[in-house]
Amino acid sequence: MEGKRQAKIARLIQKELSEIFRRQTAAMGNVLVSVSAVKISPDLSIARVYLSIFPGDKAQAILANINAQSKTVRYELAQAVKQMLRKCPELHFYLDDSLDYIENIDRLLATDKHLHDEEDAAQPTEGE
Repeated sequence: MEGKRQAKIARLIQKELSEIFRRQTAAMGNVLVSVSAVKISPDLSIARVYLSIFPGDKAQAILANINAQSKTVRYELAQAVKQMLRKCPELHFYLDDSLDYIENIDRLLATDKHLHDEEDAAQPTEGE
């Protein structure tokens, strides 16, 4: 269970990282990196950051680049939150695949509905 302090720090880190990624990806063009969630350890030393990256075909490459630049990102985050946090947590970045999961469910439901519509069309009506 996450405490109030953990939740407050997680929201702060999410907001500041979103701004950092917005500035960094503005120069790249056609890439959108959003911070979908931040989970912070109870001792506030490690932050697990979940990123949604669009377009999805570039996600792994961009995530690898972010992991390679994690020390720079942590430094920028530390500069942004130095008035509120004594120590900046270590950042671990993960790809948030919840949107892919949702799209897969929608696709499956649409296929299932399409199959039911075909079955209904193939069945004769009672008046025949």
